Amino acid sequence: METSNWNESKPRSSLVFIADDDSQTREAIASLLKSIGVGTQLFSQANDLLIELEKLPPDSPGFPNCLILDVRMPTMGGLEAQTRLAQAKVRIPIIFVTAYSDVIMSVHAMKAGAYDFLPKPFRGQTLLDTVVSALAYDEARRGLDCVQRELNGRYALLTEREKAILTLIARGLLNKQIAWELGVSEITVKVNRAQLMRKMKAASVAELIKMEDRLNARESLSLHPAEPVGQSGAPSWM
Repeated sequence: METSNWNESKPRSSLVFIADDDSQTREAIASLLKSIGVGTQLFSQANDLLIELEKLPPDSPGFPNCLILDVRMPTMGGLEAQTRLAQAKVRIPIIFVTAYSDVIMSVHAMKAGAYDFLPKPFRGQTLLDTVVSALAYDEARRGLDCVQRELNGRYALLTEREKAILTLIARGLLNKQIAWELGVSEITVKVNRAQLMRKMKAASVAELIKMEDRLNARESLSLHPAEPVGQSGAPSWM
């Protein structure tokens, strides 16, 4: 099996948490992911996985880049674990695997934010393609989150007037118009605008407007794959 492209596209030090009550399934998935250099941590119950996640800050090296959950497990199934993660505002790609899938179940999981839903038996290549796609998504999401945190930090340094000026600049108003809107002199607007540009580290008005747009955007990525993963190319292994 050719794996060079997978190794090139996956993020470094990728980690996947796997929860499945079938030990053979857990080990088989772990072995497959190991073949492309992806680390794994195995759990026989979803509840144990959630307990482990609670111990880890989202930006820590030990926090997983992706979860693989069986839908049906003793005590707590994968769908319930997904609900609890959503309630805790934990953002992480979830790939469901199950031998008891139906359309309603898969639609429910996808609408709730699952990255993908793979019915057993599935092909090894299908799982690899799905995991690599989820890891790439998570890497991009973490990068965007980092940018967002940086912008939020800069925005927090602004005075209320500077924030108001930022909003009006984004609306396309000129200094004279902004001064009229705020009831201040044009010179005051120019001084505050210069401070605003410095604090936001914006090299141009266009860049500043992009920053303001990003500050207003709350969801930059969807937790769904761009395209459905195919089922061809490798024998079924489960």
